[in-house]
Amino acid sequence: MNSGKIPCAFLGTCAADFHLLKITDCADRFDLNARRASCMLIGESLLIDCGMHAIDSMRIAKADISKITDIFLTHTHADHFNRENVEKIAENKKFPVRLWCRQDAIIPPIDNVETVNMKEGEYYSVCEGINAMSVYANHDEDSFPQHILFNVNGKKLLYATDGAWLLSRACKHLKNKLIDYYIIDATCGDYVGDYRFAAHNSIPMIRLMLPSLKANGIIGDETKIILTHIAPSLHKPHEQICRVTKADGMTVAYDGMTFEL
Repeated sequence: MNSGKIPCAFLGTCAADFHLLKITDCADRFDLNARRASCMLIGESLLIDCGMHAIDSMRIAKADISKITDIFLTHTHADHFNRENVEKIAENKKFPVRLWCRQDAIIPPIDNVETVNMKEGEYYSVCEGINAMSVYANHDEDSFPQHILFNVNGKKLLYATDGAWLLSRACKHLKNKLIDYYIIDATCGDYVGDYRFAAHNSIPMIRLMLPSLKANGIIGDETKIILTHIAPSLHKPHEQICRVTKADGMTVAYDGMTFEL
């Protein structure tokens, strides 16, 4: 990495209810309404989550799998952690791929992979210009969930999926960080009363959070709020979600969407 602009790409923006037929119908391209399992690339070498679609998504995005040096794991559910795909990324590399997990996560050994258990609230140097911090997430505890705060050449990006609301311990570490890009779990649609509220956000839940996040200096007026981990079965089509969230100043991520840090 260098001090120039760092490209970021959403390789997948779906929750666990992805539509296999729609994905098959667009095997060589991204589509707004054929979302693949959540996955993101920072620069050419940092991958956030590596689920069952990660390799295929990198192929479509023309990302070079040989350049992946680090995989950050939000939790161990199958749509975010696929051992076989991690092995494919790690094979034939001169140096081990680093797999960054929560401090208490238990990951069985993988050939040519070095597991890094991140202590909560501490910054780790990943490469030149990039640091990362783990904060606990409000999701199924046995999946060792974490959100990850990246500092990329002075710009802060919080990747906050899966998880509902923010734990008090996470707020303690994020207070006054003034995040530039807040990428947030939006599994559920624009309605209230979903039973998943204890593990995933709905759009009304996010609306409730934003003023409090701002009051605590976690976000500011210029923060980009980007929704991801969209469950197609709980949301309207992409264009309609965008119309619903436009007034709130939120952006809805889609597979293949890019931006720069």
